[in-house]
Amino acid sequence: MRLKARNRLSIILWSGILLFLVAVLTFPQWITIFYPQPHQEEVLTAAAETQIDPWLVFAIMRAESKYQTGAQSSAGAKGLMQIMPETAEWIASKHDIADFNIEQLHDPETNIKFACWYLADLEQEFNGETPVVIAAYNAGRGTVNKWLEQNVWDGSRESLEQIPFKETREYVANVLKNYEAYQAIYD
Repeated sequence: MRLKARNRLSIILWSGILLFLVAVLTFPQWITIFYPQPHQEEVLTAAAETQIDPWLVFAIMRAESKYQTGAQSSAGAKGLMQIMPETAEWIASKHDIADFNIEQLHDPETNIKFACWYLADLEQEFNGETPVVIAAYNAGRGTVNKWLEQNVWDGSRESLEQIPFKETREYVANVLKNYEAYQAIYD
C-alpha cells in the first residue's frame, strides 16, 4: 500500500517538474497568447515613421480595443486605438487628407497611422514623459495640462493616485503594465 502511494507521489512530482520545465522553456511562445502583435507590419511601419516605441502602441491597442478593428466606445471613439472622430479629423487636416471619412478609423492601417502620429505629437508636447502621454491620450491634452499646471498631478508613475479621473488613473496603470509586459516579452 505504501509503495503505491509512494509511486503516485513520485509520478505527481515528476509530472509537476516536467510541466514547470515546459512552461519555462516555452515561456516566450505561450505568453504571446496574452500579448500578441496584431497588425504588426502596420504598427512597426507607423511607429518607425513617427519614432514611437511599437510596444507602447501594442500596449495601448490592448487596453483600448483588445485588438478589435470594429471597436467603438460609447463616447464614439473608433477602431483599434479608439480615436475620437474630432481628433481624427484634426489629424487628417494636419496631413492634408481632404477626403477623410470617420469610418476609415475602422481600417487598421489608417487607425494605427493616426494613433502613432498623435502619440508622437503628445510625446513632443510632454517631453516624452510616458505616463503623461498615456494620460493625455485618454483624458485629452488640455485636461492633463491643467492637472500639471495646477499641481494636481506631477506626471510621475509613482503618483498615479493623484490623477483626478478614476478611469484615467486605471487606464494609465493598465497601459504601463501592458507596456512593461511587451518590453519584457519582445525586447
